[in-house]
Amino acid sequence: ETSSRCTRTPDAGVPCARGFRGPFCSGHEPAGRPRVTPMLRHLTYKIKSTGPITVAEYMKEVLTNPAKGYYMHRDMLGEKGDFITSPEISQIFGELLGIWFVSEWIASGKKAAFQLVELGPGRGTLTGDILRVFSQLGSVLKNCDISVRLVEVSQKLSEIQALTLTKEKIPLEKDAESLEYMKGVSKSGIPVSWYRDLKDVPEGYSFYLAHEFFDALPVHKFQKTPQGWREVFVDIDPQVSDKLRFVLAPCATPAEAFIQRDETRDHVEVCPDAGVLIQELSQRIALTGGAALIADYGHDGTKTDTFRGFCGHKLHDVLIAPGTADLTADVDFSYLRRMAQGKVASLGPIKQKTFLKNMGIDVRLKVLVEKSEEPSVRQQLLEGYDMLMNPVKMGDRFNFFALLPHQRLQGGSREMSAGQSKPSAAPVAGFDELAWE
Repeated sequence: ETSSRCTRTPDAGVPCARGFRGPFCSGHEPAGRPRVTPMLRHLTYKIKSTGPITVAEYMKEVLTNPAKGYYMHRDMLGEKGDFITSPEISQIFGELLGIWFVSEWIASGKKAAFQLVELGPGRGTLTGDILRVFSQLGSVLKNCDISVRLVEVSQKLSEIQALTLTKEKIPLEKDAESLEYMKGVSKSGIPVSWYRDLKDVPEGYSFYLAHEFFDALPVHKFQKTPQGWREVFVDIDPQVSDKLRFVLAPCATPAEAFIQRDETRDHVEVCPDAGVLIQELSQRIALTGGAALIADYGHDGTKTDTFRGFCGHKLHDVLIAPGTADLTADVDFSYLRRMAQGKVASLGPIKQKTFLKNMGIDVRLKVLVEKSEEPSVRQQLLEGYDMLMNPVKMGDRFNFFALLPHQRLQGGSREMSAGQSKPSAAPVAGFDELAWE
């Protein structure tokens, strides 16, 4: 079965040294000597020089180190990669998200222009599917000036995105020194630009999309001990020179400030980077309107140890052969909601199967199946539907979460003629059942 990066690592105990202490886990380790990757060499040198590192620093180095990071120089998606995402599984997924954005654009007054901003766009498949919907709904969007902004740190992935999205005949403009480091034109004539950070994207009325983005942001891990919360660090195993292990910090560390005072779990993961992004998105949406749609696997503040690795579609020990596997942790949606700090309204999380059903996936599947002549295409559509909707596969594991301006839910975003009573807010597609007209 295809892995969608959704299962958790088992726990085991280890003794510790150097002021740091255990027990803490790294899951099942394979027997024999560990494989020494360039990233492992880099990390052991770093730890020998400055001491054990936080799990957040470990994730950041392993995934996005400019020279050796997992995301920086490879295409890790699809059959040959380490995981497959919903947009790679079925075109219907992206089409329904495209409809969601158009529906929100209509509900908030059909403004003359908007930006579609995707964070961590993978291969560009999802934005490609959304742009196809925008083209198909040309009559609705004909007077709207649309631009696409992609936030991507990986050079390799930005090149793959450009191949997916842009016209071959119009050469890409590149400027490594600029905040907008690449520019092109989509196949339907929409300008597309690339940025390394959300902060660099121009402000303005925008629809933001983050699909399987937040789960790759670095987390700090904490264990409750008789002495209080202690952060989990990564250290070198004193028994095996090329092996890493988890240890507990001997005293309190700064990231502990992110743990709720009334926290009842005995193990928590906190993601300051996610908090910063949510604050930035909330501020932008409160100021200039639009919406953010976040889709990821996660929980509402209930899970504990979700940090895991994926290599070749299989679970992979997070500390073995760093740099060769994807690392991920479930998104804590209760934390995202708190970090919006009331600046905007939030909806969800709701399960992917509910969101897609509300968006009319059954209607769309029926149309596509009836239109397809090839039995193999029909089979592919049905298998894709099952992967997205089956509770045991992605249906229950993935969640949708949205940020919207308060006035959107209060019905104050549409213009009223004199003497009209204040309209009630239109339902938000996906989070309410969508009426197909």
